[in-house]
Amino acid sequence: MTLVIDGHFDLLMDVAIQRQHGRRKVIESLYLPQFRDGGVDSVVSAIFVDSAFLPEMGLRKALQQISALYAEMDESPDKILVCKTTDDLIKAKQEGKVGFVLSLEGVEPLFNDLSMLRIFYELGVRLIGLVWSRRNFAGDGSHFSPVREGQKGGITDFGIQLVEEAEALGMVVDVSHLNDEGFWDVMKIAKKPVIASHSNCRALAASMRNLSNEQIRALAERNGVIGMNAVNFFVSEKDEEADLEHLLDHVDHIVKLVGLEHVSLGLDITDEFLKYVSPESLAAFPRKPFDVIKGHEQVPNIAIGLMKRGYKDDAIERIMGNNLLRVFREVWR
Repeated sequence: MTLVIDGHFDLLMDVAIQRQHGRRKVIESLYLPQFRDGGVDSVVSAIFVDSAFLPEMGLRKALQQISALYAEMDESPDKILVCKTTDDLIKAKQEGKVGFVLSLEGVEPLFNDLSMLRIFYELGVRLIGLVWSRRNFAGDGSHFSPVREGQKGGITDFGIQLVEEAEALGMVVDVSHLNDEGFWDVMKIAKKPVIASHSNCRALAASMRNLSNEQIRALAERNGVIGMNAVNFFVSEKDEEADLEHLLDHVDHIVKLVGLEHVSLGLDITDEFLKYVSPESLAAFPRKPFDVIKGHEQVPNIAIGLMKRGYKDDAIERIMGNNLLRVFREVWR
């Protein structure tokens, strides 16, 4: 069965905030129409905690987001399914529902307690990004632009234990947002496929959040995938060139480098969430962020663009979701 999967979407922070303000059926009313229009079968929903709540509120905010998703499923049981297995993903599609997979974007909610990882696994978390673009107990993040900092480090002893425990539980390790030092540490430690859920090619857009050719080859050697990120920073170094065609150039680059079985989607669509960023913070950005894919309803344009570039149906199906599904099948228990 062919599935269309977005491997990274910061959905839950918004859902949790809106629910705290009294709104219900947030996903059904605001997001499901976009998923339906775009033919999106499943979404990897990131648990992200804003730096303002760290460290004291990290665990609470993460659990609130998980609780919000389960509450949404209870309110829309015929439309939403939280997926913990690949069978769940297929079941969701067969029943006309959208499947949601939980991922942890940065392990700050765990603080430095390895035993907490099992709790998040039991709650349904199936992907773990060790860091966001900041330092935590697991390692150092890759910043969006240069910052003042001291000596960078790789994965800590806690980070090593996390990778090993995540793989033992059946969680996919995600290296998006890791710095280069940490990336190569994970490559030495990991025994199972590793993904970069929302990173593009550094050869085409020189952000440190993107992957070098050497890193892409290393992920491919471990049978992992790289999810194409639709944020302008990671598509092109020039805003006027940040568009769908340049995003597809990243697909072409990876395919030529290591093969089409290592490309997936991790669109990281963020335009809707800029409402939570202050004007002062936006003004401090070196460039104004925007999405080159304007909402999930435009996801079919990716498949159309690939078809125009000569990709066959099977190749397009792999890129749109089946490659990521392959990794889930190999890692999840």
